[in-house]
Amino acid sequence: MNFQTKIKWFDITDSTNTQLNNDKGGLTDKNVYAALFQTAGRGQRGNRWESGKAMNLTFSILFKPTNIAANQQFIISEIVTLGIVDYMRSHGLAATIKWPNDIYINDLKICGILIENTVMGDKLTDSIAGIGVNLNQTEFCSDAPNPTSLSIMTGRQYDVRVELDCILSYIFQYYDMTDYSSLEEKYLDIMYRRGEFHKYTDCTTGMEFTAKIIGIDKTACLVTEHTDGSIHSYAFKEIKYIL
Repeated sequence: MNFQTKIKWFDITDSTNTQLNNDKGGLTDKNVYAALFQTAGRGQRGNRWESGKAMNLTFSILFKPTNIAANQQFIISEIVTLGIVDYMRSHGLAATIKWPNDIYINDLKICGILIENTVMGDKLTDSIAGIGVNLNQTEFCSDAPNPTSLSIMTGRQYDVRVELDCILSYIFQYYDMTDYSSLEEKYLDIMYRRGEFHKYTDCTTGMEFTAKIIGIDKTACLVTEHTDGSIHSYAFKEIKYIL
């Protein structure tokens, strides 16, 4: 583990993102808060993150970059998702990135990520990436439609502390790069459903449509090509994948 990385473990907390956000003023770059159990773990779209006690990886990373502009803040998503995909592939799993930053194995969700950025002027001053990786859980009680875990996929059980060290090493390999220009291409190469026609819902109209993902635009919106050849861009929460 990089000596600059400091990990604080909680037996129980409400949310590692909340705790880290409260403490970030006194913390340095690459501090990590991890919990064996969260009472109010948060996911995207205001959802709760389900995790059995001491069964999965629930942690948050504080980034305080000095070289990422406000309009480049999606780089943090690329860094985190690419690191997690590499981690999954080290376990023999062909992971993909479901825009903007869920990790899928085939059509099953194995990891959710909530990234909260703070911008001052034209600079990204800090970013907190809350990450939930389904590690050992094999039964899920929530109404999440498609969860899976590393244990389900491999038939093994894992030590949460060992796996956290491992996954952080993959993430920080990307974060510590001096040039981030190659990250977008790597991200696009492993996007879930890219280049295939599937059904989606336009959340602004409620209309269902068929399209294929062709990439992301300069503002990190999802770009799709519809069956009539028209090109559309969607911001987060404007499009829903139909699984």
